[in-house]
Parts: sequence; C-alpha cells; structure tokens
Amino acid sequence: MSYTDPFITYLEENREDRAMLAALRRGLGQPAGAAPEVSRYVQRRLAQDAPRYLEEAYYLIAPLFGLHSSAGGQGDMGNHFAALCEPGEDPPSNVERRFVGLLAAHSDDLPDALRQAISLLKAKDIPVNWGSLLDDILDWSHPDDTRRTNVHKRWSRNFWRKQTKSSDAAQTEPAA
Repeated sequence: MSYTDPFITYLEENREDRAMLAALRRGLGQPAGAAPEVSRYVQRRLAQDAPRYLEEAYYLIAPLFGLHSSAGGQGDMGNHFAALCEPGEDPPSNVERRFVGLLAAHSDDLPDALRQAISLLKAKDIPVNWGSLLDDILDWSHPDDTRRTNVHKRWSRNFWRKQTKSSDAAQTEPAA
C-alpha cells in the first residue's frame, strides 16, 4: 500500500487512549476475534465487504499496537532490528536469533513471532512503523509466495546491510 491505512491512522491518532490500549492488549496471544474488546475496535474500522485477509491482519496488528504504541517508527522490521545493534558490529546473537526466527515464521506462527519481536522492540524503546508492518503482514499471508519472499529479502537487507562496514561491503567493478 502506498497510502496510510485508515486503521493505522486511527490507532496512531488514539495512541494516548489508555483504555483502548488496555483493551487491545487483551487480544495478545488470542486467535482473531477471540477477545471481544479487540473486536470493538477492529470491526468498527472494517467496511462491510472487507476481505477476510484484511480483517485477520487488523486483528493481528491491534493487540501488538496495544503492547507498543510509541510514535515515530521508520522503515520496516529489518530496520527496527538493526536499531538494536551497534553500527558496524556483528549483531548480538540473541538479536540475530530472534530476527531469523521472525523471518522463518510460517503464517500460522507469525502472531507469536511478532509478539516476541514487538516485546523486544518495546523493551529497547524502538518505535514500530505500523503502516509498513501492516503492509508486510498482508504480503506475508498472500497466496503468491513471491510477496512473502520480497518481504524477507527487504527485511534481511535492512537488517544485515546496516551491520556491514562500508569497507567490508563487496565492491565489485565490471571488468574493463
């Protein structure tokens, strides 16, 4: 999506609403629709004919936003995880292990993997780009596997290339 989703806009505009955030957190670890408190916010923001995949994505994003609603996230999950690392240094093994686990998550395991990732980012005060994450979740679960692969490649590039010293980067020049 090249625009900001209205649901993300709504969440971000109401990030100071402690009651809403508490209600959204009640959906953590729950299947989509299992927490009525979350449904109140999700269903009000969906069109009558909204596709199921969008509804599922909203149900995934909402509790995560309730967990960590800090403003100002830039980039994607690769950038966010790179922010956990010292520039020019190899990423700490625990950060890299969590990132690889997130990349390896099957669509069914994505809610748990993202909950762990968002918890780590919250603990380190690294804000999340919620619009980008929603787009990536939609691509992750898309039947066209190339869309998920593109998310993996972009996140990987933004994580591991941030760790590479410019002198270490492969500099290949075409043969004359």
